Amino acid sequence: MPIVAQSTETTDWVSRYADEVIAESERRAPGKPVVVASGLSPSGPIHLGNLREVMTPHLVADEIRRRGYTVRHLLSWDDYDRYRKVPAGVPGIDESWAEHIGKPLTSVPAPVGSEYPNWAEHFKAAMVEALAELGVEYDGISQTEQYTSGAYRDQVLFAMKHRGDIDAILDQYRTKKAPAKKQGQKPVDEAELEAAEGSGAAAEDDGSGTSGYFPYKPYCGRCEKDLTTVTAYDDETTELTYTCSACGFSETVRLSEFDRGKLVWKVDWPMRWAHEGVIFEPSGVDHSSPGSSFQVGGQIVGIFGGKQPIGPMYAFVGISGMAKMSSSKGGVPTAADALQIMEPQLLRWLYARRRPNQSFKIAFDQEIQRLYDEWDKLAGKVADGSVLPADAAAYARAVGTAAGELPRTPRPMPYRTLASVADITAGAEDQTLRILSELDPQNPLGSLDEVRPRLGKAETWINTQVPAEERTVVRDEPDADLLGSLDEQGRASLRLLLEGLEENWSLDGLTHLVYGVPKVQAGYSADATAKELPPEIKVAQRTFFALLYHLLVGRDTGPRLPTLLLAVGQERVRKLLGA
Repeated sequence: MPIVAQSTETTDWVSRYADEVIAESERRAPGKPVVVASGLSPSGPIHLGNLREVMTPHLVADEIRRRGYTVRHLLSWDDYDRYRKVPAGVPGIDESWAEHIGKPLTSVPAPVGSEYPNWAEHFKAAMVEALAELGVEYDGISQTEQYTSGAYRDQVLFAMKHRGDIDAILDQYRTKKAPAKKQGQKPVDEAELEAAEGSGAAAEDDGSGTSGYFPYKPYCGRCEKDLTTVTAYDDETTELTYTCSACGFSETVRLSEFDRGKLVWKVDWPMRWAHEGVIFEPSGVDHSSPGSSFQVGGQIVGIFGGKQPIGPMYAFVGISGMAKMSSSKGGVPTAADALQIMEPQLLRWLYARRRPNQSFKIAFDQEIQRLYDEWDKLAGKVADGSVLPADAAAYARAVGTAAGELPRTPRPMPYRTLASVADITAGAEDQTLRILSELDPQNPLGSLDEVRPRLGKAETWINTQVPAEERTVVRDEPDADLLGSLDEQGRASLRLLLEGLEENWSLDGLTHLVYGVPKVQAGYSADATAKELPPEIKVAQRTFFALLYHLLVGRDTGPRLPTLLLAVGQERVRKLLGA
């Protein structure tokens, strides 16, 4: 699927879901706030695929707010989930963290050097900051706080009382096999299942055991791990007995007073739907398989007196040039990583313009420059009124929310230009201001603040995503050997360029000049269009450009030549071209 494409639809997907959610909310809970929900597990870096779990309901909730309705976007931090494994590549941890497997995420130490009190808070913090920058409004709910405060006590007791009904539903799926994959369907691996199930809890047991079915799993009173088995439960007294296979501890507690445990995932999720009155919540892929959390939850929620939310199944988000994302693996790009190199408007647009069931990629490589070109082109169409309705809607959702517009770059110069200048100047502000001011001499830049924060994003991209061997280093001295080896045509092309430098010293002027030199040498006007020129002119232009790159930076390619020339400066260009 192409990364950049424009919609031809007249109504965008967000508006259609907003219509459905409003109608459903009025049927289920007339006069009450519309409730949408997301769930994130801070079990490791919260990646850009997880962000779709939040952005999908956010965009729908924001559209509903724009229409004047009261909306609650609940974001459940599944921080009471078990610590499942030690993620690879996370700084500040080693294999010793394996001793914490089975504990709640909020009971696991944060990586060494972290300012946060535990594992969950450490990985939650970056996402909280990113969501604020993205303008996402939500009500955060810590599942650790909910369970340990007794907020779900009645629901837990109810689930235990009706465990037979829950077990009967689950038993319908325990022996079923997943349907055969359709031809051409991509295989579903463990990483995909983790992302699809949100909390990563899909692989956990559903409460079955040799002593009977119990949908509640205590955390051990001695070692804090959930490697426990309920061996007895009395509905009248709520006395529950469990043993721990990790440390051998056993105890009997009164569940009506005990808050150190949680419902198993396939019961926990539908319980929350009913408890919170959720109308809309998206779900990850693979929920069409028998026994998936969403499908089973749709039946179990009825036991709690609720209904399954409406909502789409969302597809994966990839990274341009990188492998599929999984939050269990270190080094996976997060929302915070993306916001280091792109403005929040662009990141919002990527999620807003694609229907949830469409996969797309986020560019961390050179593709980001083309993505920004497309974004700026869309902004131009919005400004002149030529934009299609659905594209206009996606743009509006990207630049702001019901609360107002997000902070924007006052003068959004092309990202590729800013990146090129950042590459050449290595962050020197005086040089950066000089070059950017010369791009348009009729409207010079007064301060770098006019091009921030976009300039800062482009600088970070250059410094963190472009390999050192691809960075631009301008020559200190002319390449005497190359200059001496040029034939008359080569020398003439440099003379034509140098003669036109001063008169054309602007971005547009230099663009016209460098493309025009080969045309003039071939006997055509510098203004001749591609239709008026033979194919060999393009070959001559490429040859001329390669010569300039070699003389200026010692490579076949580099930043766009007009930008490069401005960055190098007239005096140094003349020196390096042998004037």
